[in-house]
Amino acid sequence: MALASAMAVLPPYQAIRPLTMASNRSLLAPTAFLLTTLLAATPAIAQTAAAAAPARAALVQLPDFTALVDQVTPSVVNIEASSQAPRRDLQNLPGAEALPEIFRRFIGPGMPPLPRGGGVSSGTGFVTSADGYILTNHHVIEGADRVIVRFSDRREMEARIVGSDPLSDIAVLKVEARGLNPVRIGDARSLRPGQWVVAIGSPFGFDYSVTAGVVSGINRRSMDPGQQYVPFIQTDVAINRGNSGGPLLNVRGEVVGVNSQIYSNTGGFIGVSFAIPIDVAMNTARQLRETGEVRRGVLGVQIAEVSRERAGELGLPRPVGAFVNSVNNGSAADRAGIRPGDVILAFNGREIMNASDLPPQVGLLAPGSRATVSVHRGGARRDLVVTLDALDGAAVAAARPSAPAATANPLGLVAEPVDAATRERLGLGAREGVRIARVGSALARQAGLNPGDVVLAVNGTEVGTPQAFETALGRVESGQTLRLLVRNATSTGFVELPMP
Repeated sequence: MALASAMAVLPPYQAIRPLTMASNRSLLAPTAFLLTTLLAATPAIAQTAAAAAPARAALVQLPDFTALVDQVTPSVVNIEASSQAPRRDLQNLPGAEALPEIFRRFIGPGMPPLPRGGGVSSGTGFVTSADGYILTNHHVIEGADRVIVRFSDRREMEARIVGSDPLSDIAVLKVEARGLNPVRIGDARSLRPGQWVVAIGSPFGFDYSVTAGVVSGINRRSMDPGQQYVPFIQTDVAINRGNSGGPLLNVRGEVVGVNSQIYSNTGGFIGVSFAIPIDVAMNTARQLRETGEVRRGVLGVQIAEVSRERAGELGLPRPVGAFVNSVNNGSAADRAGIRPGDVILAFNGREIMNASDLPPQVGLLAPGSRATVSVHRGGARRDLVVTLDALDGAAVAAARPSAPAATANPLGLVAEPVDAATRERLGLGAREGVRIARVGSALARQAGLNPGDVVLAVNGTEVGTPQAFETALGRVESGQTLRLLVRNATSTGFVELPMP
């Protein structure tokens, strides 16, 4: 209203007329009046606008991590590991061809290998005790002859490798110092998808870089078969080469994980990162500090996922659990009564949703520990008590003797009676099984059948003579799945292949 009144004092032509020297006098008075009126009216206009627009609270309170970063940064270190010996390149590791998209050590296509005479790798770590113990990844210091750690205040110290464990990708370092700032350890088991998490590390040499995101998933399996004992935390926090071994933090500034892996087509971050839960890392670190090695329990079974079709065959209402493909002879599982064809539904009361859930739970227990295994068998659930073996001593070398050549069925399998020595060695009954004398087809060999294996059943029908074996095979039509229950010096389990 005040602005409209001020404009009204000017004639219409003067409101648009160019300002010239000749018109200065005629315009001076009204222009001064206009400016004075506008300045006087401005507070009133602002108050009117403020009153007209209601105050609106923020719908989302975005987190501010500055206090967290200030608190944790003194506990984070940059790690430089140097080696005189050549280090292994990821692409040349055994089985690397089966993992085209996982670059566990942050080395993707186009990344140059370390020099033949050795090289330097960098990563991140964090202080876990005031007297100088530091946690990082095994792959950061693997093969290193010298390790230097740098603190945020630019101090440098040489570190001693206390111990390292490739199965969990955790290493423990020690520097000679006192009064350091240890991190606060959180509870990874309380993490839920959607919670905020923060990483601090040195990606590409940019020390103390801070990235944030959310927990994307928990209890994830690694694409690296060598790390089946770690239930990874998946996040969308930006992790790149150099973040290895750095802390993953919750909003309280507590460490809940150790950044270890990324999933990528290019070797760079694409939104899928993995961290080792801090309880797994600290359990590993404790054993490395106390004994210099990590001992894990093992059941002695080979397991697979339960498909929808298999769940229907077994009478399970949904496809959950770990299907037992085979049981190592004389193993903890064998002694407890676990059998091929069982489905492990729970371990020590914790439900097994996927086959990948089982190894981390077993591996957390020490050898000799007693545990309850709940299995589904014959349409019923039963609990079995098992005493775990040691992981390193669980493997038994398989001895598979050769056999004479002979003609056979379409699979090229020649069966013969089981001799007394084999029955005693494998613990077989007097009328149990037939021994494979010859494997005459590539299909059977590729399925894993070998001379000396003993076939106990064909598609659920027990066989005790070569004639019974041939009869059972004859009932399987061309194209159908043939499931053989096989025992050898190593294990008892199923071998599946299509009938030609």
